[in-house]
Amino acid sequence: MAVFITSWLWWTLALAIASADQALKSAIAGSLPVGTVIPLAPFFNLVHFWNTGAAFSFLADAGGWQRYFFIVIALVISMVLALILREPRANSEALGYSLILGGAVGNLIDRSLRGHVIDYLDFYWQSWHWPAFNLADIGIVGGAAMLILSSLLSPKTETGRAIE
Repeated sequence: MAVFITSWLWWTLALAIASADQALKSAIAGSLPVGTVIPLAPFFNLVHFWNTGAAFSFLADAGGWQRYFFIVIALVISMVLALILREPRANSEALGYSLILGGAVGNLIDRSLRGHVIDYLDFYWQSWHWPAFNLADIGIVGGAAMLILSSLLSPKTETGRAIE
C-alpha cells in the first residue's frame, strides 16, 4: 500500500509540472504574438517562439514527419517512466524520473495539440543566445541532472550487495 501511495506522489508531481508548463504556455500564446521578444534583464528575454523540432531545434525543418516521430518517442518514454515510478526507488531517483515525466508530458501535449512546442525563456550573454526553452524542458534537464547526481551519490552495488 505504501508503494502505491508513493507512486501517486511522483505521478502527481509529474502532472503538476506538465500542468504548470501548459498554463505558462497558454498564457504566452494568449498574450504575445509569435516572435515577440520582451527584454526583462540584461541576460533574459521573455519570448514567444515555436519549435517544431526537438532540443536545439533538432529536425525543426524536416518537413512535418518529425512531429509524429517526437510524439511517439514522448509517449513511449512517458509510459516507461510511469511504470518505473510504480517500483520503490530512492527519493532522488524517483524525483528525477518524475521531473522527466512531467516535462515529456508537457511537450507531448504541445506537439499533439498545436503541432509545435511553445518556448518562452531566452537567456543570453551579449549577442550569444541559448536556444529558447520552457518549463517542460527545465523538468527534463533537471530530472536528468538529478538521475546523474543520484547515481554518483548512491552506494555502488555488485550482485545485489553494497561494495565497501
